[in-house]
Amino acid sequence: QVQLAESGGGLVQAGGSLRLSCAASGRTFSSYPMGWFRQAPGKEREFVAGISWSGGNSYYVDSVKGRFTVFRGIAKNTVYLQMNSLRPEDTAVYYCAADKNYYSDYVPTTTDEYDYWGQGTQVTVSS
Repeated sequence: QVQLAESGGGLVQAGGSLRLSCAASGRTFSSYPMGWFRQAPGKEREFVAGISWSGGNSYYVDSVKGRFTVFRGIAKNTVYLQMNSLRPEDTAVYYCAADKNYYSDYVPTTTDEYDYWGQGTQVTVSS
């Protein structure tokens, strides 16, 4: 069983930066592709960024390309989302998720491809 816990959210002004962390328990976590999603009030949960188990492949939604970076820690038991040049439209609850497809270099982009989810962390960007 894998349990995920996000941290690093908060309130930031437009143009600012935040780094979200997703820490996982479970010895197999480092073998899973990981993703970040977000959900704004009244909207569906949407894919933001994802990374393969090795860290060799990553994928981003167009709206965050060039501003957000997803990467794994050295020990691969933590995944990060570095968010720069934040905009008010980035305001949402951010969730990390794990796909229990061992050693896959494919990066899932839909919610139903992920098996484990964290509780989320709030990111609020003021204008």
